[in-house]
Amino acid sequence: MGVLDEAFIQAPEHRPKTHLKNADDYILSKEIPTIDLSSLQDPNRDKTALTTEIAEACMRWGFFQVTNHGLSLDLKRRVEKTMAEFFSLPLEEKRRVKRDEVNPMGYHDGEHTKNVRDWKEIFDFFLQDSTTVPATTVPEDTELRKLTNPWPQNPSDFREVCQEYAREVEKLAFKLLELISISLGLPGDRFTGYFEDQTSFLRFNRYPPCPNPNAGVITVLAQDNVGGLQVSRRSDGQWISVKPNPDAFIINIGNCMQVWTNDKYWSAEHRVVVNTSKERFSMPFFLFPSHEVNIEPLEEFISEDNPPRYKKYNWGKFFAARNRSDYKKLQSESIQIDHFKAAA
Repeated sequence: MGVLDEAFIQAPEHRPKTHLKNADDYILSKEIPTIDLSSLQDPNRDKTALTTEIAEACMRWGFFQVTNHGLSLDLKRRVEKTMAEFFSLPLEEKRRVKRDEVNPMGYHDGEHTKNVRDWKEIFDFFLQDSTTVPATTVPEDTELRKLTNPWPQNPSDFREVCQEYAREVEKLAFKLLELISISLGLPGDRFTGYFEDQTSFLRFNRYPPCPNPNAGVITVLAQDNVGGLQVSRRSDGQWISVKPNPDAFIINIGNCMQVWTNDKYWSAEHRVVVNTSKERFSMPFFLFPSHEVNIEPLEEFISEDNPPRYKKYNWGKFFAARNRSDYKKLQSESIQIDHFKAAA
């Protein structure tokens, strides 16, 4: 990644207050819930207790971990091995599948968060190959673009392993989406129609050791045992470190769900504190709706006493704008969900 320069340095208000040197260097909270999904293996078992746990986690945190999730840990370890092999390749070879502003999938080592370059390298790939997205961020422009995944030649089994993992983690994501819907008092399939032509994708992250660690719908996150993920607590905004569990998946509520539920469920801000001595890997799966879906509070969560807190926006245009801000530093602040807040 080279010598750390000012492009990687966050503004003081965004910097973590802790520098992680090893996996035990945490200010830990037991509040972030871990939810056991083993009851799903019995279709006749009552799910009330499970969905109650999920509702509490989504309202208070927007984050929770799941165990006994049914996804093969052997497959997860195969993907981790293949991911590590890819990131260990020479930079020149990785850049043969480098993404750009036209196609946001592939390898990238210059992503930005809050307009500051991240201390990491990534590889992204769409769940559906190909995936349709808007060609531009202009609201009136209806032109669409079909994008395909650029697959590296090495490791030789990279594409096969990635696609197998993608299919399995998608099943888990939709299982969780059904449970979240039920936890809201809605039918289990309330959100299904939004994903007929989904824009979901998976990401491989590698965070190298950092000499100065000031860089910094739902997501299903698999991570290693190095740790570094921090979540902003809804009640007071305090940053809480999430203790890593390589056998669990971390679930976080996304912006779409926060808008759909009119702020009933919370999309928590989160970040990664890079490590001074160890590299870190993670594999998030982002469950995203179809590009034509318009996101706005659902009628089930609107009343005279609880009017819409967000204006309607198009998911595809939002996706395109976020990708553009991820790719390079912009002259203005990158688009955020707060930009669609309704006037008080």
